[in-house]
Amino acid sequence: MEDLFVSMGQGAAILFNPDTFLLTVLYMIGGLLLGMFVGSLPGLTTLTAMAILLPIVFFLPPIFGIPFLLGIYKGGIYGGSIPAILVSMPGTGAAVATTFDGPALTRQGKGRKALEMALFSSVIGDFSSDVFTIFMIVPIALIALKIGPPELGAVLFLSLIVISATGSGAFVKGLLVMVVGLFVAMVGQDPIGALSRFTFGVFELRSGISLLPMLIGLFALSELLLNIEKRASAYIDPNLKSREGERLTWPELRSCGRTIMRSTIIGTTIGIIPGVGQVVAAFVGYAAAKNASKHPERFGKGELEGVAAAEAANNAVNGPTLVPMLTFGIPGDNITAILLGAFVAVGMRPGPELMVEQGPQVFAILLAMVLANVLFLIVGYLSIPLFARVVRIPKSLLMPMTIMFAFAGVFAVRNNPTDLYVLGAFGVIGYVLRKYRFDVAPLAMAFILGPEIERSVSQTLSLSQGDLFGYVLFERPITVVILVLTPVIAYSLWRRSMKLRRESQVMLSQKE
Repeated sequence: MEDLFVSMGQGAAILFNPDTFLLTVLYMIGGLLLGMFVGSLPGLTTLTAMAILLPIVFFLPPIFGIPFLLGIYKGGIYGGSIPAILVSMPGTGAAVATTFDGPALTRQGKGRKALEMALFSSVIGDFSSDVFTIFMIVPIALIALKIGPPELGAVLFLSLIVISATGSGAFVKGLLVMVVGLFVAMVGQDPIGALSRFTFGVFELRSGISLLPMLIGLFALSELLLNIEKRASAYIDPNLKSREGERLTWPELRSCGRTIMRSTIIGTTIGIIPGVGQVVAAFVGYAAAKNASKHPERFGKGELEGVAAAEAANNAVNGPTLVPMLTFGIPGDNITAILLGAFVAVGMRPGPELMVEQGPQVFAILLAMVLANVLFLIVGYLSIPLFARVVRIPKSLLMPMTIMFAFAGVFAVRNNPTDLYVLGAFGVIGYVLRKYRFDVAPLAMAFILGPEIERSVSQTLSLSQGDLFGYVLFERPITVVILVLTPVIAYSLWRRSMKLRRESQVMLSQKE
């Protein structure tokens, strides 16, 4: 533990080095502005922005590139609340619960109050969960260091099952998509014996399928294809008059303090569970605030506390989702899958050894994540009037440009035409899967974790020296416990996630 705290101090020295600090701040500000811009546009998600801009990270040092993506993450989740409040059109799924009270406040001439309440609640929730993440990551990293190949393989397998169970689609569909992801991960050379497999005679596939075009195609290009189906028009009636109104006052913010802290705790707790995410956190935080209120009848009719509850909860998810990714290499949701790809791209492979081998760099990034919240508050407060007008941009202009950036970014990384075919293929695969209500997250997670599971199994077979059953049962009993508990944990989490989603759907139907 002492070494990890030393690494934390070294990380602070890296971040606050005069030669790097200013550039890190500028990259984070750029990420925040891009995230807020994309989040404020209904139809373009934070995930899409992060996937398309991921190639930029390949050309930057970790202390610049990763905080840039984290800035997009934070700015995008908040940016979704802007159209949700002004025109009842959530820019991201995480902002759906914000539409319960935001538009009503705008109609009352309190749009500016609602936007500022969303900003302050987002910053408080995000900042608190980030601090929690830094202190939580040390003991979990110590546990991860004691895990050997058998236990790591069992944990990774458990995580895949849990992600399939708690995804947005049906459990069986999630398992099917996971199997597809494992198959795709096996294309190329065997990581142990270096033998080619499933290449079907295509020379370009011998090195395997590249992570970057797969992620961008699966998440960003498929999202764009789905959006192209919708009628290309302005997001907002151009005749709509701005009714921002007065600014938020300190007594109004202070009156929502208890609600913000409650939602922060809810969001932080949900963020630790893989596959649940911001949408569920926002609904649960909103429901908890309404149940605890002395005037629940005001909710849905223009209650500032409702905006605060939803926005604090969905932003508090951001930090804790990084804990399993950094310590075990397990991405908890789609966005952390993009971040994992970014870490791999800059030579920082998340897993049990990361905190030992590159601890100072990791803590520098985590401290930058906390600092980003201060920048988030300043940038967000000054730019609210600007992004309140962004909702007027027609997607008939945005979609072609976004697709162009996606293909250009993928090609720029390796100058390999094969990557463009991979991008297009996975864009179509993702589009078809999402069209038939399959969750694409298990495919991406299986693709990322598949080689690690295979490597762990191979190392376990080598260590067992021919007696796999006896070795695992008597020398590594924790592995057996994890494997036995896997279906029990998956089933309980699946039941819990289904209950939360049903509650969210009920609240959404009541609003409509």
